[in-house]
Amino acid sequence: MALSTTSFLFKFVTFTLSLWILFGTSSGQLSANFYARSCPRFRSIITRAVNSAVSSEARMGASLLRLHFHDCFVNASEKTAGPNSNSLRGFNVIDTIKTQLERQCAGVVSCADILSAAARDSVVALGGPSWNLVFGRRDSTTASLSAANSNLPSPASSLNALISSFSNQGFTANEMVALSGSHSIGQARCTTFRNRLNNDNNINSSFATSLRANCPTSGGDDNLAPLDASPASFDNRYFNDLQTQRGLLHSDQELFNGGTTDAQVRTYGSNSAAFARDFASAMVKMANLSPLTGSNGQVRTNCRRTN
Repeated sequence: MALSTTSFLFKFVTFTLSLWILFGTSSGQLSANFYARSCPRFRSIITRAVNSAVSSEARMGASLLRLHFHDCFVNASEKTAGPNSNSLRGFNVIDTIKTQLERQCAGVVSCADILSAAARDSVVALGGPSWNLVFGRRDSTTASLSAANSNLPSPASSLNALISSFSNQGFTANEMVALSGSHSIGQARCTTFRNRLNNDNNINSSFATSLRANCPTSGGDDNLAPLDASPASFDNRYFNDLQTQRGLLHSDQELFNGGTTDAQVRTYGSNSAAFARDFASAMVKMANLSPLTGSNGQVRTNCRRTN
């Protein structure tokens, strides 16, 4: 009888340990080592794929960062929302990463964690700061178009709207300015800045003239322009461009337009280390916006849709 009990306990402990190894931490707590046993190669798989994509096209780094940003703001990337419509690139890279991870450890690594790691790796690949990541998020079982439209700031946002949008997610105005520095990399489509070219007064005249050549009053919606003067390098040039009225988007220039955030823009423009530090800190905070953990949510098998 004692032997039978011992055998049962051994089998029970072995089974429980196997579940823990397979699924990672079950407490619902985020951890830097969440996948250490369940998918030990997940970080190297993501980093390799991101580096390859960014090496082929620097703009992809900005696209992956943007995907993570929007995922955090609405708990699911809703591609058809107004601020996202026709603008969210990078899904193919995420698909590639997810496929590789599913081969290594099926049903283990969430899309939310993939996006978080890919965003950090993208910034690093383009010369920006790194930051500590924790994992164990699960994916939303819904994608909310209404939430995306109401929560995501648009390129036409005023300063007050930007402050309010970020405040609703728990960010200070200074953190909003730091996160706006993500526009240090990447490009934007003509349709997002055409109104600024033709209606805003706080735009450098020579800058506007150069942009109009590629962004006419009608047509050319998908023609691209860099978000700052060094779109393939994550640096503080964006903030210096704002101070000379060379912000590409209306919402960009709102950060330096005689308002409450002018001083922070000046600080980051003159102190790249301060920008890098504050951006990294704000990214850590953003990655932890109401994460789904434990038994909440799901681990999607395809990051484009719910299971």
